[in-house]
Amino acid sequence: MGLLDFLFGNKNKIIEDFMSRDAIIIDVRTKAEFEMGAIPGSKNIPLQNINSKIKDIKKFKRPVITCCASGMRSGSAASILKNQGIEAMNGGGWKSLHHHIV
Repeated sequence: MGLLDFLFGNKNKIIEDFMSRDAIIIDVRTKAEFEMGAIPGSKNIPLQNINSKIKDIKKFKRPVITCCASGMRSGSAASILKNQGIEAMNGGGWKSLHHHIV
């Protein structure tokens, strides 16, 4: 097993753990990107709006998996959420994440 197998294996297990605890998926792409395709049931909160939605996200009282097109914006969003005391992880690109949760 190489380093990538190790890293992605752990990510898959974390995604499974989050999903088993009824995680909410937050897609941080723009509204236009989200409307072109998204994970069913995911919530669209564009990255630029994350800070203003912290209170709403905390009300869910669920772990959060963030996603975007490639994983860059979702990484930033997961960091912001973690810094606010929300259990969050970067799920990466939404298409890849979708394959892990179906």
